[in-house]
Amino acid sequence: MASSSEPDFDPCARRGFVPPRSAAEQLLMRRVTELCTLSAARGIPRHTGFLSDREQDLAQAAVNRAGCTFARFWGGYADAERRVLCLEPPGTWTEEPVTALHLTWSAAAPAPGHRDVLGAVLALGLERAAVGDVLLPPGEAQGWLLAAADKAGFIAAELTAAGHCPLRAEVCDALPAAALAAPERPLHEATVPALRADVVLGAMLHAPRAQAAQFIAAGRVSVNHLPLQSAHERVFAQDIFTVQGLGRYRLQAIGGKSKKDRIFITYYQY
Repeated sequence: MASSSEPDFDPCARRGFVPPRSAAEQLLMRRVTELCTLSAARGIPRHTGFLSDREQDLAQAAVNRAGCTFARFWGGYADAERRVLCLEPPGTWTEEPVTALHLTWSAAAPAPGHRDVLGAVLALGLERAAVGDVLLPPGEAQGWLLAAADKAGFIAAELTAAGHCPLRAEVCDALPAAALAAPERPLHEATVPALRADVVLGAMLHAPRAQAAQFIAAGRVSVNHLPLQSAHERVFAQDIFTVQGLGRYRLQAIGGKSKKDRIFITYYQY
């Protein structure tokens, strides 16, 4: 077998916790710590707004630091991307913090996209933390929106269009199977000489490594919602790359090595 060009090469390695990098992230962790303390001291349930996956990592770190044992994340369904941190002391009763809304529109109308729906909801004056995932099954004149329970009624009453598409929003009791059907994302394979950010990004974009490095230097690339600092930064399986103007990509898996000492990777585009 060819010798590894990376002595610490481990295809099963995962990215560790990245400490807060901004005042906003530090504030989030302090807020979660305070909620844990309050919930434990008073024996009352508390929850946050919807959190991105990066914010969930920070919240989990704060929960661990506070020694809280009654925390869970919930986004309205099992595989939700944006989720609420729920703090529920034993023996307490809490109302569900997440509500689903059913969106419908005419089949003759141009179907709204994710940005259309999210933009229309935020234009009502709501903060991003009040809105969870937007589920839009392809080819259907319907979709679903997860929202904070105390904002769902307002959204149902005020949301009448998204983009150029008139629509109707109604609160629903539960998400049907049609809403939870995951979109099929074709998996792609490639080989790379190293697990460097510019190398892997170039492979996913089908672009030269130098071009990927230019995107990184221009501040157009983030990994797991954090700006990518260096083209030489190591990447890990399950990392999500966001490239401004080009979309998002997930490094699904890192495989073994070829006879030419190149590393197999599997990825898909959102």
